[in-house]
Amino acid sequence: MNLVKNIKKIAQDVLINESRAIHNLINFIDDNFEACVKEIYSTKGRVVITGVGKSAIIANKIVATLNSTGTPSIFMHAADAIHGDLGMIQKDDIVICISKSGNTPEIRVLVPLLKRRGSKLVALVSNTNSYLAQQADFLLNATIAEEACPHNLAPTTSTTAHLALGDALAVCLLELRDFSSKDFAEYHPGGSLGKQLYLKVSDIYTHNQLPAVTPHTSLKDVILEISSKRLGCTAVLSPDNKLMGLITDGDLRRMLQKNSNLTDVKASDIMSTKPKTIEKDEYAVKALHQMQEANITQLVVVDGEKVAGFIHLHDLLKEGII
Repeated sequence: MNLVKNIKKIAQDVLINESRAIHNLINFIDDNFEACVKEIYSTKGRVVITGVGKSAIIANKIVATLNSTGTPSIFMHAADAIHGDLGMIQKDDIVICISKSGNTPEIRVLVPLLKRRGSKLVALVSNTNSYLAQQADFLLNATIAEEACPHNLAPTTSTTAHLALGDALAVCLLELRDFSSKDFAEYHPGGSLGKQLYLKVSDIYTHNQLPAVTPHTSLKDVILEISSKRLGCTAVLSPDNKLMGLITDGDLRRMLQKNSNLTDVKASDIMSTKPKTIEKDEYAVKALHQMQEANITQLVVVDGEKVAGFIHLHDLLKEGII
């Protein structure tokens, strides 16, 4: 093992090589690319993406991205296609074939079969003079100067370029479909990402008790209310349940530092009159953003002019929003 080589320099050169290749792809976004996007957008079928080797791995990733952004897609391994899997292609499907060289044996066997079935063929290649490029209905040009591999052999920069073009294709289709964050949530219901997109304040705050006092509540009873409800605060409500203020542990500490005579202190004397609130039907992630911006740990949940409850930073931690 040669430990004398500059590892950091090698890694930096790889990233520079690949970033230049991606930047150069901008020059290949032409009328043909636009026509390909429009063809996929208007099709009644699915997008079938195929390839072999590293290209098959990239194909799987692009399939996943398209499916998650509203374009139905499936993966078909090019080698398996000529041994029976070709039957998965339906009448209106569009086939994207990914290959660096565009001349592999599997591709040369597969392409005539696809053409015979009448399938629209998209070539995502790094060799525009290849067999695949010449036979395709649409060409997605992923030409690169060289691989990041020092021998210019291992698929590195080429697969990165293919992946980037796949992302460009997916985002174009997403935009054409007006695919919203609500749509995205329906495709990603699991994990923290899904919760950010669908979990609402109303799904959380009901698990908390509602600490509440009146403006005339004594200091002792304010402290008891805050302690018993375990949220570190209490709302101050009018007789018709409208929010008049908020008292937090911090308000109590500041009051104790300034006031030596506590006998006649009431809730109205120490409450903050402009507490931060959030509507119960807002998304929980918005509650997180409001807490972060105001550097606080809880919000009063309101339903119109009525106080509904509280949502705490700990609730968002528990739900995995953070």
